Amino acid sequence: MNKLQFEKFFNILVKSFFQGLLIIGPFALTIWIIWYIVSSVDNIIPSLSEQFYPGITFLIVIFSTTLIGYLGSKFIIGRVIVDSFDYLLEHTPGIKFIYTSLKDVMTSFVGDKKKFNQPVLIKTTENPAIWRIGFLTQKDLSSVGFPEHVSVYLPHSYAVSGWVVFVLATNITILENVSAAQAMKFAVSGGVAGFHSDDNVFKAPE
Repeated sequence: MNKLQFEKFFNILVKSFFQGLLIIGPFALTIWIIWYIVSSVDNIIPSLSEQFYPGITFLIVIFSTTLIGYLGSKFIIGRVIVDSFDYLLEHTPGIKFIYTSLKDVMTSFVGDKKKFNQPVLIKTTENPAIWRIGFLTQKDLSSVGFPEHVSVYLPHSYAVSGWVVFVLATNITILENVSAAQAMKFAVSGGVAGFHSDDNVFKAPE
């Protein structure tokens, strides 16, 4: 095998290795994250998982959470109990700040009152025109002295963080044909994942 053939063979091995990482990496990380979550929940009552089988505590937590959610939304008695605990925690000094903050954050993502459900484009500069993708969170800011403004959440790419900005309502454009999930996927991926495409981000070289 001469030098040219060796370099060609080596390049094929390197490309195949990195292609293998692209295939195995997301799959392995997904399995690891799922297992980490399950094992972390199991560690709440380790003796239960050791006595029966791994994952039993996780299943109990999922089932209990689902049952509480169903009873709390479908039955009057369950709704009364949930509202009573909610009222108690919201009016307990010290605890209410922690509880209401966590409640506001969680209801922003899930539930009937979720906030991140209206993707928009916000113009950050005029010339040249540059737009950033975000989510409309408040349509009326007149109570804080900004009657013509709205608040927009701008997520960061590849990070669980973002900015909240006040901007004139005339400087945003509603994304009508884009779902909140598609917009968040686009923003977090740095634009690599398309709005209306579920194709793999990384494809094998042709």
